[in-house]
Amino acid sequence: MTTYSPGVSTATFYERSNHHLASLRARADALQASISTGQKLTKGSDDPIAAARLRLLGRADASALIDTSLSAAATTDLSLTDDTLTSFGDAVIRIKELAVQAANGSIAPAQRTVIAAEIDQIRDTLFQMANASDSTGHALFGGENTGAAYTLSAGGLPVYVGTAAASDVPLGDGQTVTRGITGPQFLNFSVNGSPADLFAVAKTLSDALKGAVADPAQAARDSLGSLDAGLEAISTQQTVVGARLNWLDLTTQRREQTGLLRSQDEADTGGTDLSLAVSTLQQTMTVLEASQASFARLSQLSLFALLR
Repeated sequence: MTTYSPGVSTATFYERSNHHLASLRARADALQASISTGQKLTKGSDDPIAAARLRLLGRADASALIDTSLSAAATTDLSLTDDTLTSFGDAVIRIKELAVQAANGSIAPAQRTVIAAEIDQIRDTLFQMANASDSTGHALFGGENTGAAYTLSAGGLPVYVGTAAASDVPLGDGQTVTRGITGPQFLNFSVNGSPADLFAVAKTLSDALKGAVADPAQAARDSLGSLDAGLEAISTQQTVVGARLNWLDLTTQRREQTGLLRSQDEADTGGTDLSLAVSTLQQTMTVLEASQASFARLSQLSLFALLR
């Protein structure tokens, strides 16, 4: 014969009721946290697949931040390069103007000496610009060289001491851009098939105007072709730099678009649907209040009082 134990039934009733109420409170707390944080997942076990997806998207966000920083640095360096190349072009145009003046056979030697002095000043400026620094303080036109791009030889001519090329900067998704150009890429050029460089052309012209040749006016006229070749070399590299800046703009736009899509994916995967969460919270609170009221009434019935 089975013995009925009212104590066990009462304990079971309280245990089940407390468990049910605790579950409802936990559900309400989770919904409130979801609403306040905007995230529906509080731990990975809530939805392992969604949590894995969010981790993957988070890594992509972190990688995009690095790519954005590198892209911004490359843009800064290339913009500095473009501005400096413009200054180089202006300087060469001024030397050409002075050469045209000096090519006039009627001017006095003293005037040519004055012109030569200005050309020497421009040469000094060209040397300083050739040793300009990038955003990190390294040589702008020295490739990977951290020091100066050019030094002066015993004869007073600038000598390139940088590396052969500038480095490539990763932009994400396997895309790269070369962060700059080297001095020889625009300061060295060919004149009628013979190698020349802008520093040597300017020095030769200055020396000629100071009397190093018998016909300085003809030397000035002869320098015009070399100066034109120098301008063309500068213009060519400005075109290259402009193309790289355009490429950076395109990759930046694509990165931003991808970031927006990724943000939407993150919101869809782990974000809280506020209207649904608020509605569910209201329902849960209603059930919780009803359950609490029901428990209070049942626990006060005389039958339970007798069983206790």
